[in-house]
Amino acid sequence: MIELSTSQERRAIGQSRRKQLRRQDHCHWQPQQRRHNPIALLEDSMRGRVPSLIALKYERMAASPFGFFRGAVPVMAADLSLLPHTGIVNQICGDAHVRNLGAYAAPDGRLVFDINDFDETIRAPFEWDLKRLATSLVLAGREIGVKRAQCEEAVQGFIARYRRYIDMFAKMPVIDMARFQVHRLQRITPVSTALLKAERATPIHTLEQLTVPEIKRGEETGRRIIKENKPVLTRISSAQARAVLASLHEYKKNLLPERQHFFSQYRPVDVGFKVVGTGSVGLRDYLVYFEGNGRGDPLFLQIKEEPASAYAKYIEYHGPHHEGERVADGQRAMQFLSDPFLGWTTIGHRQYLVRQLNDHKASIELEDMKGPGLLEYAEMCGELLARGHSRSGDACVLAGYIGSGRRFAEAIMKFADAYADQTERDWQMLLKSRHAPKKTARERVSKSA
Repeated sequence: MIELSTSQERRAIGQSRRKQLRRQDHCHWQPQQRRHNPIALLEDSMRGRVPSLIALKYERMAASPFGFFRGAVPVMAADLSLLPHTGIVNQICGDAHVRNLGAYAAPDGRLVFDINDFDETIRAPFEWDLKRLATSLVLAGREIGVKRAQCEEAVQGFIARYRRYIDMFAKMPVIDMARFQVHRLQRITPVSTALLKAERATPIHTLEQLTVPEIKRGEETGRRIIKENKPVLTRISSAQARAVLASLHEYKKNLLPERQHFFSQYRPVDVGFKVVGTGSVGLRDYLVYFEGNGRGDPLFLQIKEEPASAYAKYIEYHGPHHEGERVADGQRAMQFLSDPFLGWTTIGHRQYLVRQLNDHKASIELEDMKGPGLLEYAEMCGELLARGHSRSGDACVLAGYIGSGRRFAEAIMKFADAYADQTERDWQMLLKSRHAPKKTARERVSKSA
């Protein structure tokens, strides 16, 4: 019989990693460490994307430093790879930032709030998630006009809450940790706002937003079709639609048997092409509209192209070879409850994640974090990330490394402030590059000078 380490021994393993990287040394970021040009990295990440949409991605990134940050995971992944790390590896979100948490409907219909974007998920050093989310708090705070001291307080609050919950999970029975739910969501102003929006985002509301009655020869046919809103939502050719629908055979096989049964009771009605997010602009993203028991029973599936994680080239990767499966596995590992129709498929030589679209989904807006909202929300991020890391890693090892003092929090705060400054410099570099939106590039450069 294999004898596994005790919880005390696993804590000791975490403590021993302080010799590999002292907690106070997480503060370091020096731009001179870079061996790459951030704009060249972005250009390289655009290869294989839909050419006509690349300008739109750069336009969204040029809108603000936070917008740039959202689309620049390849840049931060390269930067983090240059730094010493703890060697404490677990599943990371990979694109942890303040707008990648949100509300959605759980399999039992309850509204939950959790990390909800896993395109970059991978097994990697745990602190990479913390550094990215902490930097996003600083950039978000700057964008909404929050003072520097409040941004620092938010990052400190985020890490303090993460540390506290990691320590709590390390002392819990494993099954209790796996079942742990956050119960104070309604008391967090930005989160309660998102939950209210999610409550209104019913399947029928989504149906009215994304479809219109089909009209032929001046009359309604009784059928609804995808509503065009170019370039964000467009119709596709019959040949493209057939290829998308054919991929559902592979997708259905990787659902649980009971979910295969439920899915088989829906019939596809129409297929469109949808532009989503900032980092994903230019990737192929299809929207399939289904009907179950009549028009009052719509289901929308998103079939989203998944390239390799931006972190994959910097670590030793042992995960699934299918990128859609990588994302689905990472999501299930970190989330308390996941989409019942989460799966993956292949169209041509490209790999895709499949999930429900807009089923009671809503995200945080930056404006929701004004006033005390930033600190409240930062602390909630700490709780949810601690739960995700504990579910997919070892809370005892993490607790052993982080300890009970403030060194780790202060170091992450200093890193986040320095890397937010770096992001602003990279954003200005984008505005001066050939990729800047031509009408507004000069204005933005002059305003940021």
